Amino acid sequence: MTHKLETKNITIRFGEKTIIRDISIAVDEGELVSLLGVSGSGKTTLFNCISGIYRPVEGKVLLDGEDITGTTGHISYMLQKDLLLPYKTIEDNVALPLIIRGMGKKEARAEASKHFAEFGLEGTQKQYPKQLSGGMRQRAALLRTWMFSDNVALLDEPFSALDTITKGRIHRWYLDVMEKIRLTTVFITHDINEAILLSDRIYLMTGKPGEIRSEIRIRTPRGQREGFDLTEEFLEYKRQIMQELGEAW
Repeated sequence: MTHKLETKNITIRFGEKTIIRDISIAVDEGELVSLLGVSGSGKTTLFNCISGIYRPVEGKVLLDGEDITGTTGHISYMLQKDLLLPYKTIEDNVALPLIIRGMGKKEARAEASKHFAEFGLEGTQKQYPKQLSGGMRQRAALLRTWMFSDNVALLDEPFSALDTITKGRIHRWYLDVMEKIRLTTVFITHDINEAILLSDRIYLMTGKPGEIRSEIRIRTPRGQREGFDLTEEFLEYKRQIMQELGEAW
């Protein structure tokens, strides 16, 4: 079976220091898979490798079965901050990936605007980032990320700066829009609750160098998780994760 995205035995060293060792993960089309672990376990380093910023000393990255190791431009990558350009309208921020690829500005704006309603951004095209709430800016940043690559998105703690209520709302929104557009997502988080609520599967990363400790599959489908955080099943996953991470947490 060919996975949408796969890393095989990835090891990265900086000088004599090994940062991550023998990392193998697989993500199928439409899945949301989380990397959960403490700071310093190498999650962002793995993302930099998947996106082509770093080349591993061992192992390879496959997209639809094709070796893309060490090459950029295949997978979109969103960092913790929205990084919207304050002097550009939301429309132009979202269209930026298309313009960088060589599309004319007018055409890029038109293409980007087709998706504003789907992402809950209709009416914000001519506004500037400072005019939007934190949750709306994150929606715009996610749309821009998707415009870069409509196949796979790497999200590095994209909701960590939001307050609890806004985060809960955007979690529900993201699961809904991800289902509609069949976006494959790999998600970094330090938040156990967030990982359980959003993920189809969770990879636990621990150690220095970072390694995959275990994989947890969430049995309840994403579309059936209303009030899931109040269930015994949710607490079972949380207990398992905390037990497996142990002192590393």
